Amino acid sequence: MANYSTNEFKAGLKVMLDGDPCSIVENELVKPGKGQAFNRVKLRNLMTGRVGEKTFKSGDSLEGADVMDLEMEYLYTDGDMWHFMKTDGSFEQYAVEKKALGDTIKWLKEQVPYILTLWNDKAISVTPPNFIELEVVETDPGLKGDTAQGGSKPATLSSGAVVRVPLFINQGEVLKVDTRSGEYVSRA
Repeated sequence: MANYSTNEFKAGLKVMLDGDPCSIVENELVKPGKGQAFNRVKLRNLMTGRVGEKTFKSGDSLEGADVMDLEMEYLYTDGDMWHFMKTDGSFEQYAVEKKALGDTIKWLKEQVPYILTLWNDKAISVTPPNFIELEVVETDPGLKGDTAQGGSKPATLSSGAVVRVPLFINQGEVLKVDTRSGEYVSRA
């Protein structure tokens, strides 16, 4: 795999650090008045999801991580594994462990494409689409005249996620939700 020098660092670049694949979240070039320039880099470990900061001297390099991002459609779960299928027409399937899913588990909906990050042909993370449409399966009824402060109430969606919604939302409605923040966007 290729080596990347500090002048090639950018957000989204995937590199190997201490034997684990990492993704660069932020890269800042610091030129102090005295001494050598260095890069202050914020990295997300793709195996654990932890974010850490590390500094590299100007001219240092890191090995590129051999990871692939593939678009796959969620199919079903058999209890301990979640199954995804390639959308390129090959119908190849991948089984994903709960650890690799992380918080994405509450945004899973059948036949919706997700981005799977594969390392050594094993799924290490699953990224949901930015917006997803899910049905409200449980929420309290909104009371008339209860909106003076623009209130909200919790609603449980078909995937199991709980989202704060306006008082006029009722059970059975399909909502558009932002998966990055977990916030209600609109009715679908």
